[in-house]
Amino acid sequence: MSRQILVTAALPYANGHIHIGHLVEYIQTDIWVRFQKLRGQRCIFVCADDTHGTAIMIRARREGRPEEVVIADMREAHIRDFAGFQIEFDNYGSTNSPENREWCERFWAIIRKAGLVKEKDVEQLYDPVAGTFLADRFVRGTCPKCGAEDQPGDNCSCCGAAYTPADLKNPKSTLSGAVPEIRTAEHLFIELEQLHEFLNEWTQDGTHLQPEVANYLKGHFLGEPLRDWDVSRPAPYFGFEIPDKPGHYWYVWFDAPIGYVASTLEWCKKTSGESLPNWWDAHSCAEIHHFIGKDIAYFHTLFWPGILKAVGFNLPKKVHVHGFLTVGGKKMSKTKGTFVMGSTFLKHLPPGALRYYYASKLGTGLDDIDLNLDEFVSRFNSDLVGKVVNLASRSAGFMAGQTLSDVYPDDGGLFAAAAEKGEQIAAYYEDCNYNAATREIMALADKANKFVDDRQPWVIRKDPARADELRDVCTITLNLFRQIVTYLAPVLPELVKQTAELLNRPIAHWSESQTPLTGTLVSPFQHLMKRIETKQVELMIEESKEVMAAEQAAVPAAPETPAPETPAAVVFHAADQWKDAGDALANEALAGECTIDDFAKIDLRVARVIEASHVQGANKLLQLTLSLGGGETRNVFAGIKAAYKPEDLVGRLVICVANLKPRQMKFGLSQGMVCASGSGGTEVFLLSPDTGSVPGQRVH
Repeated sequence: MSRQILVTAALPYANGHIHIGHLVEYIQTDIWVRFQKLRGQRCIFVCADDTHGTAIMIRARREGRPEEVVIADMREAHIRDFAGFQIEFDNYGSTNSPENREWCERFWAIIRKAGLVKEKDVEQLYDPVAGTFLADRFVRGTCPKCGAEDQPGDNCSCCGAAYTPADLKNPKSTLSGAVPEIRTAEHLFIELEQLHEFLNEWTQDGTHLQPEVANYLKGHFLGEPLRDWDVSRPAPYFGFEIPDKPGHYWYVWFDAPIGYVASTLEWCKKTSGESLPNWWDAHSCAEIHHFIGKDIAYFHTLFWPGILKAVGFNLPKKVHVHGFLTVGGKKMSKTKGTFVMGSTFLKHLPPGALRYYYASKLGTGLDDIDLNLDEFVSRFNSDLVGKVVNLASRSAGFMAGQTLSDVYPDDGGLFAAAAEKGEQIAAYYEDCNYNAATREIMALADKANKFVDDRQPWVIRKDPARADELRDVCTITLNLFRQIVTYLAPVLPELVKQTAELLNRPIAHWSESQTPLTGTLVSPFQHLMKRIETKQVELMIEESKEVMAAEQAAVPAAPETPAPETPAAVVFHAADQWKDAGDALANEALAGECTIDDFAKIDLRVARVIEASHVQGANKLLQLTLSLGGGETRNVFAGIKAAYKPEDLVGRLVICVANLKPRQMKFGLSQGMVCASGSGGTEVFLLSPDTGSVPGQRVH
């Protein structure tokens, strides 16, 4: 029986275009949805533009256009960019829709009736020139802790101190340059603490969240009373006015997640036989899967599940949280041209290249992924052009206008062996471990290419007497090619279409990888992919610099607002949540003093886990192969089995003691240690270096 799955990605904010950082999430989600559909699951993918908030209102004022016109134009641009990267939604709506207003009102009425709403006065900074209350990012001033100038209104980038905008010294509005005033306004709050017991149970049951997220919530939020959640803004504000509180509007983070429900309703209205309760009712058999970035984990793992529970709706089966994108080991930069808009990328490079590169990097954890432009070019050319497409280009031309062999020839077990890998590859896709899936698929491509190298169809072709042999060799090669394309189908939908045209048979189901084609007509071969030249990437970077420079010159006074209003107090790495308890230190006191000479004897190095496996007969150990770069490796047995799965560790950077005297254990020789914190068992947390570190670097 097929599963019923509803998938959402975070709603892109209607104040900016889609860039390659955004696309990490949407490509990740699209791959997962395509995989589910290929497996025969009943799966729909809904999304919408996130359209409300102060940033939209300010932009509309600046451009002299109504907010509705601004968000309509941006929605068209978003849809166009998503389509360019072959991201397919079953419905793409807007949080400014009638459906979303209707369900915001329904949710609100139930929450009010449940006694979860309270009112209280809040002091905020107000811009007397712009005539609006100021969100944190619209205020800059001098840090009240360290005195650093030109700091934002929530936390200091120099000393890390957290504060409110009212705490800043010499504050100024970024909207008008005016000195803001402190004004009092009434706000509405949802008392999340009333849902504390439920949220603790839901987040910590081990099924809905990745361990890193569950542990973070436990350590930073759930260990103390949950703070009241501010869900309203006073006028002026672009959004839905609260029916029972005239002059007040729902904050963007109240109506945005309800947009998932509204977008589903839009899809139901245009799809025969569908109804909203079938997906969102608490008793529905539908699985809800949210894909989000780690910066908005709080909203999707505490606030949103709490609201769904309060209104009696279907709770998420899983919230899949991913890391950010860096380029060349650093944050995307507008001045360096690495802040690349999706539309700019598509002018120079094929969408499949980015889809495949991201897939090759994405694992199950929250680690940031890095776009190394040299690696990007070489991986596309080596893996896709040099391995996968190479199979078709070296065989299909010999078969144009002919049919594959009527009986599948003896290939020495190649196709059958690759078919056996199908369930393992499927499991990797299911777990969002695309990195492992692509590695497994490329290993199959290597074996298929070795078959072609050994049989040399271009040599066989020279002898007319070997025509039947040539047909058999090409039949095997094209079937291995089609099998690999089937496994890559969630990642490369365009290659799937091209393969269907070449072999006159669509790839409609995962089972296509299990049975070879015979007797099928082969069409004339058309080039499937072209190699990427470094010059193409250079031109893209240069154009990105020009685009960003022109954008900044056009609106020199405009603040950068690529995301909706997200208070620093509630984002995933919230600065003002640093209320570290002393339990861990009390449980394990500090060791005696050591000298710098003592410390210098320990050679800590950055290492990459290149292999990880269970140790037969060991209850606590995993066996790790660590790469220090340059072919230097260490075999390490680590007592982390209760906290980590081997497949989640491959590719991860860790810190290891590289000069530890090897120790002979009954399971083998251990040549080092990996560094971790925690009390043991499931409470083990591997230490990882910051973005930009590479294997072999010493930790000082």
